[in-house]
Amino acid sequence: MLQAFFRVQGYEVTSATWGEEAVRLSQAAPPDLAILDIRLPDIDGYDVCRRLRAQRRTQDVPVIFLTEKRDRVDKLAGLELGVVDYITKPFDIQELRLRVRNVLRRAAHATQVNGVTHLPEGRAVDERLAALLDGDSAWSVLQVAVDGLDVFRERYGFVAADDALRAVALMINNTLREAGRETDFAGHLGPHTFVILTEPAHSGALRARLEARLQQSIAFFYPLKDREQAQATSTGRLLRLFVGVLESSAGPFSSLDALRDAIQASRALAAE
Repeated sequence: MLQAFFRVQGYEVTSATWGEEAVRLSQAAPPDLAILDIRLPDIDGYDVCRRLRAQRRTQDVPVIFLTEKRDRVDKLAGLELGVVDYITKPFDIQELRLRVRNVLRRAAHATQVNGVTHLPEGRAVDERLAALLDGDSAWSVLQVAVDGLDVFRERYGFVAADDALRAVALMINNTLREAGRETDFAGHLGPHTFVILTEPAHSGALRARLEARLQQSIAFFYPLKDREQAQATSTGRLLRLFVGVLESSAGPFSSLDALRDAIQASRALAAE
C-alpha cells in the first residue's frame, strides 16, 4: 500500500520484505529515506537500523519507524538509534506523507553541508559562485586542493583521512577569522577541494597565511610512527596541499561550469 501510494506522489520507491535484503539494497544504493518496521521475518528493525548506522554509505540515512509496537521502551530504543520519527499503527496516510516530505526537506538542506568539515558544498557553493558571475564587483577565488587523500585513506583508514580533511577546514576557518573579511566565504568545490571567495585586495595575504599554516601542519596529519619522516622531507608524503588563486580579471566566464573549470585550472598552476 505504501509503495503504491508514494509512487503516485512521484517518489521512487524500493521495498524489501526481509531485514537482510533491506541492508543489502541500502548499501548498493543508499536511499534518501528509510521507512522501517520493527517486526521483520529475520533480523528486526532495530538491527537493520544499527547496521545502517554502522556503515559509512548509510550512516546518515534518515529512518522513520512505522510499527505496531507502542511501548515506551520500544520508542526509546528507536530514539537511541537516531531515528527521525516513530509512528505507530494504525496511522493516517496523509500525516505520514507530510512527515516524509518534512524529513526529506530537512535532509536536502543538510546535504548542502559537508558531513566531515561542516562547510557548505553542492548547491550552496554553486549559488555563491553564480553570484560572482552576476555581480559587477571584482573578486578572487582561492582554491585549496588536498592531493593524495584516497591513497592516504587506504593506508591509514577513514578516521585518519577525515581528520586530515577536517584539519584543513579548521585552518581555513581560522585564517578567515584572523585575516578575512565578514563577506568572505569558504566551502567545498569537491570532496577534497575547498574554495574561498574574497576580494582581490585581500587574496594575497590570505593565500600566504594559509599556505604557511598548511605546510607547517601537514606532517601532523600522519600517525605518530610516520610523522617524523613526513616532517623531515616532502618527497615521500602521500598528502600534498596546493593553494591556487583565480581573479575576476581572468574572465569573463560564460557560465558556472566555465568558472568552475577555471578555478580547477588554478590548482594545476599552483602545483607547477
